[in-house]
Amino acid sequence: MNTTNPFQQPQANDSQRKILSVTELNRLAKSTLEQIPLLWIEGEISNFAAPSSGHWYFSLKDKSAQVRCAMFRNRNQSVRFRAKQGTQVLVRAKISLYEGRGDYQIIVEHMEEAGLGKLHREFERLKHKLSEQGLFSAEHKKPIPEWPLHIGVVTSPTGAAVRDVCSVLKRRFPALPVTVIPTSVQGNQAAQEIIAALKLAENSGLFDVILLTRGGGSLEDLWCFNDENLAHAIFDCPIPVVSAVGHEIDYTISDFVADLRAPTPSAAAEMLSPNVNEYIARLNTQVNKLTQLMRHSITSQQMTVTNLRARLKHPGERLQNQGQKLDLLELRMHQVIQNLLTKNKQSLTSCSQRIALTSPEKSIQQNRQAINALDKRLTLQIDQRLIAQNAAIENAAKRLHSVSPLNVLNRGYAMVTDRNTKVVTDSNQVAVGDRVNIRLAKGELNCEVVELQDK
Repeated sequence: MNTTNPFQQPQANDSQRKILSVTELNRLAKSTLEQIPLLWIEGEISNFAAPSSGHWYFSLKDKSAQVRCAMFRNRNQSVRFRAKQGTQVLVRAKISLYEGRGDYQIIVEHMEEAGLGKLHREFERLKHKLSEQGLFSAEHKKPIPEWPLHIGVVTSPTGAAVRDVCSVLKRRFPALPVTVIPTSVQGNQAAQEIIAALKLAENSGLFDVILLTRGGGSLEDLWCFNDENLAHAIFDCPIPVVSAVGHEIDYTISDFVADLRAPTPSAAAEMLSPNVNEYIARLNTQVNKLTQLMRHSITSQQMTVTNLRARLKHPGERLQNQGQKLDLLELRMHQVIQNLLTKNKQSLTSCSQRIALTSPEKSIQQNRQAINALDKRLTLQIDQRLIAQNAAIENAAKRLHSVSPLNVLNRGYAMVTDRNTKVVTDSNQVAVGDRVNIRLAKGELNCEVVELQDK
């Protein structure tokens, strides 16, 4: 902790001293005091004054001391009890200084009756604990149905809250089913009864949203809605829960855990119920749209029927029309055939005339005479060629016969071949025992070599 005195100046001679004005002194003191964090202070109100500005000025005192206090209008409007002389209160305030008079004072931001201090601290402790556990997180909030089918109201059956809720629901949407699940909403056993009522609503399977509500009251009256077990029961409930406890300025743990917080029971009923007039208006709009669509569809179908009726004809009329088409087609066919015949006749006549002018008879006769002449010349040349060829063949045969070995055989000679038909001209080409063939001028001899003699 820094214990340095902000007013202490280093020792110096007179020329080096820093001289403060009263204003500077008070401003320095104020800035120093305001560095102290918010404090909780308990004391008795005295010298209470509430001028037309709406601010409150008073002193807090105990047996030994007192301190001036100021609570500005934007803060004291949230005080839910009447502050007066002699009231024992608990305030949350910051320390300050009024520079104009140099008066040390505290600026009050929150005030409650002193007996509520313990409850308030317990409320803040539980709120912080559950917040750390994630029970207030937005990602865990279940969506509230836009058009609920059945609302379960967990509240006192005799309280003003249930009357307000039912009145609003009856006015806005009388057909919406509402079931009141009775429970105590104040006292030591109220929290357990509310938990049991939530379980009953959950197990019934009837509701798609639950409204947990009661009218306004003091912090002690609403304390059952700050129960930790009730907070977990609301968090674990699979059905969306709307909390509307007390007045708009009242906040309970149930408000923070619930899926939706409404400032009052009536406001909750407004949030949950559709407006019957809006519903009827939307229904009329849908009816009008449907009527227009049906009329458009009927008109379209009538036009289709009219078109089909115009296209639909009696079979006799259709046959008559088809007969007329056949007659027209027949006439057109005869006309086309007649035109084609006339055209072909003209073409044939033209061809006949061209053929007559270019008749091939003369050319054929001339060609026939030329062919006969060529045939005679060819026959003569062939005969002459055959005679010359025959003479040449006879001369060649004579020459061939003169050198033929067969002609030599006629003079008594023979031709010897071995078993491979190779002509034997030397006795060394064969061996004793070999078979040889000897061809004579007439016939052949198959012989075996029995002896070899060299010439």
